[in-house]
Amino acid sequence: MEKLHERVAVITGGGSGIGRGLAERLAAEGMKLVLADVEASALDGAVSDLRAAGAAAIGVPTDVSRLDQVEALADAALAEFGAVHLICNNAGVEGGALFAEMSQKTWEWVMGVNFWGVLNGCRVFLPLLEEQEEGHIVNTASHAAFTSGLPTFHAYVASKSAVAAMSANLEIELRTVTDSRVGVSLLVPGPVRTRMNESERNRPADVPPTDRDELRVEIHDEIARATEDFGVSPEEVAELVVEAIREPRFHIFTHPEMTIGAAERQVGWMKGGPAPGPPVAEDREVLGR
Repeated sequence: MEKLHERVAVITGGGSGIGRGLAERLAAEGMKLVLADVEASALDGAVSDLRAAGAAAIGVPTDVSRLDQVEALADAALAEFGAVHLICNNAGVEGGALFAEMSQKTWEWVMGVNFWGVLNGCRVFLPLLEEQEEGHIVNTASHAAFTSGLPTFHAYVASKSAVAAMSANLEIELRTVTDSRVGVSLLVPGPVRTRMNESERNRPADVPPTDRDELRVEIHDEIARATEDFGVSPEEVAELVVEAIREPRFHIFTHPEMTIGAAERQVGWMKGGPAPGPPVAEDREVLGR
């Protein structure tokens, strides 16, 4: 997409974190915004702030794991602004436990938001983007999609790996088979200063809490320290996304050395080398931190 001004962007998970950073950056480009989030207070606050700054913005409470709610999100965008040119499938959660101890409900929640939410967004919005002169999809995966070995993060790693694989397949199909005018980018955040470690604030009532588990607390503390040491801001991530939309570029890495290094270790393992070690420790080694 060469032109962003006066065009319409839909951002899931838009109430906070990377989603809010994207909203503010795209508002600066003059885009009209439709924010979706399951956390009502964060959504209302983001929309209020954007409007106060002069942006055209609406908020639509949305559970992206539910197809009917994503369809309602698209209907609301069309009713308000008449078109959609950019969809950022960004909503994400993290919850887990040791594999043998993790509940079915936890798997369903994490996979539902992180993978099915992205899939629903692509399926619902792609036909609307195809109606435009040009359009773009940005799917948020994670550095975790290219690494392994972090205890209790099984559902998160699985969901983000699925997003990365599906997005790559979609981009290649649109470019080589259907001759589409829609581009696809895969956002691969490493440590970003958001509240991802606090995802359970939005945990459904039927999903067992896991954030008080001693091992989980230890891992979250380790991730928090890494984020403090070499994390980036949502605003920095948003700048990378805008650049990739305009180029266009598929992979958007916040920490390219770290993520490419993790992928190379996976390839080495495939070739018979040692299995990758603890991800955060290896990330620090790669970055010299």
